[in-house]
Amino acid sequence: MVNKILIADDHHVVRVGTSIIVKETFPEVSIDFATTYDEVKEKLEAENYDLIILDIDMPGTIYKSMVKEIKMLREEILILIFSFYEEDIALQYYKEGVHGFLSKLCDPNDIVSAISSICEKGHYYSSYIINQMIENKNSPVETLSQRELEIFKLLAQGNGNLEIANLLNIEESTIATHKRKLYKKLKISNLVELIRIYNTLH
Repeated sequence: MVNKILIADDHHVVRVGTSIIVKETFPEVSIDFATTYDEVKEKLEAENYDLIILDIDMPGTIYKSMVKEIKMLREEILILIFSFYEEDIALQYYKEGVHGFLSKLCDPNDIVSAISSICEKGHYYSSYIINQMIENKNSPVETLSQRELEIFKLLAQGNGNLEIANLLNIEESTIATHKRKLYKKLKISNLVELIRIYNTLH
């Protein structure tokens, strides 16, 4: 579980409301705030945060380009977009490397679910976003070997390299090699695309 969260939003009510929801479920988490994108960068340069809950329409925003900049400042930070924009734009941000996307119109329980999923699995996808993935792309898996197919399924189900290595009783480095090969065969470059393909088959 994360220890330190940065809530970046220029609306006081959103910042306070989100922090209350988070604290009710994760009382040990330390929460900090930023109200502009410049302040986000200052905070990230000064402190180590595990997760940022990020509004993409705050003062100074550069939208999708923020994701790359944030990752340059803190490569390992988890990013949850929290926005009034509809989820139709979510896939654009997933492709840039965010770990989750939530509408501010969501149920408070969705915030907790998103944080838990991102911490445990490294990603969060709402049912709407999963449907978008299904509609957006379909790719064959006939070229995968039996082992690659096993790893493909386990990755799509939210397992990391170490978890898969333990499940299949093989070295983690071997998993990484198979993962590179199946990405190449499926002509994909990230987990979002892999999950999209998996869901078109189920």
